Amino acid sequence: MKTKPQIEDYELIRNTIEGDTTAFRQLVYKYKDVSLSLAYSILKNKAQSEDVLQDAFIKVFNKLDTFKFKSSFSTWLYRIVVNTAYNELKKQKPKVSIDDTINEGLLTPAEDEDHLKEKDQKRYINLALERMRIDEALVLRLFYLCELSIKEIEAITKFKTSKIKIDLHRGRENLSFQLKQLLGNDIKHLL
Repeated sequence: MKTKPQIEDYELIRNTIEGDTTAFRQLVYKYKDVSLSLAYSILKNKAQSEDVLQDAFIKVFNKLDTFKFKSSFSTWLYRIVVNTAYNELKKQKPKVSIDDTINEGLLTPAEDEDHLKEKDQKRYINLALERMRIDEALVLRLFYLCELSIKEIEAITKFKTSKIKIDLHRGRENLSFQLKQLLGNDIKHLL
């Protein structure tokens, strides 16, 4: 059974195929933030993630007529974003470890008494995700941010179900560890 957002997406896709570029802009607007987050999970670089996102949406636009309407558009789109990001990652040469590059954003003692606001919550969660293995961060974002099922994550990532479950388990533990590293005792204010 198709959900209302899925039906709306299908209508936008059909309109885009018929030449309505405004419909495609609506799809881009609807999915750009989550798609950028997925690319960032893999690349750990905002500028590169934005470039990958632009490339992915160009691919989507050019291949939209091949969409089969058998899965949700978001699953199809996220698969393209993930593939494009991984392809970009393969082109890169190994760089300095992420753990070595993230020393910013730690709370100072003067901030101990301040509670983290929503903006800070997102910032610290993103900092923690940056420190994590790519697969773990990606699976966590797909499962929690995108609210996708394991089956949908499998379709997007081509990971086996067992790997997804392991990455979710390890990812939750690692996220908690990374947040404790960043925030120390102030982690209770984040949650």
